[in-house]
Amino acid sequence: MAKKYIVLDTETTGLEVKQGHRVIEIGAVLLNDRKKSEEHFHTYLNPSRLIDEEASKVHGITNSDLEDKPFFDEIAEEFISFIEGSTLVIHNAPFDLGFLNNELKLASTSYPNLEEICEVEDSLTIARNKYPGQRNSLDALASRYNISGYDRTFHGALLDANILADVYMQLTGGQSKFEFISNGASLSEKNNNSKNFVIDQIDNLPKINASKSDIKEHEKRISEIEKKYSTKTIWRKY
Repeated sequence: MAKKYIVLDTETTGLEVKQGHRVIEIGAVLLNDRKKSEEHFHTYLNPSRLIDEEASKVHGITNSDLEDKPFFDEIAEEFISFIEGSTLVIHNAPFDLGFLNNELKLASTSYPNLEEICEVEDSLTIARNKYPGQRNSLDALASRYNISGYDRTFHGALLDANILADVYMQLTGGQSKFEFISNGASLSEKNNNSKNFVIDQIDNLPKINASKSDIKEHEKRISEIEKKYSTKTIWRKY
């Protein structure tokens, strides 16, 4: 069975959970076959405390906006039901996990940490490994992959989850399925019952002969690999 991927983001009253800051918005989008689905979880929350002014400048959410919103314990069961058993994709996962696990703990001591019911992939870690030394914020990645069409006046949990879904699919390889087109029809259409494609009538292919120096350098490189890894290379078989 294919993994269930959910892209998740939060907005908070401030940056430090240890200083009593709370979650005020959760946005999560389900991916189906590496495509965003219509299934999502989204809620604003009453944090029972004031929002830092600097935080409001980032997400645009004010204290008055949240006065009539539910408390976390009112939506906890629904939230857990939506994400349980999935792989959560989160940008800078320790931040969001720290806040959400704190909310779960405050709501009920019986609730598990998210890592106990979900796998977690940190897209920031993936990006740093792929683009070391470069800016890898969500906005920077969206710009790098030419992901547009979103209003970035303010950050928002559901908005950022949608952007991250687009970024994550590019970050981890773009399209998941590729069709190779031949004479107007895909090879997969022509070979539904075969794992091997037979390509006929290829004429006039140029023949390239390796020079003595090419062969010498090739042999040198193979020997270096075999010495380093104490194994015979696959090229010796052909």
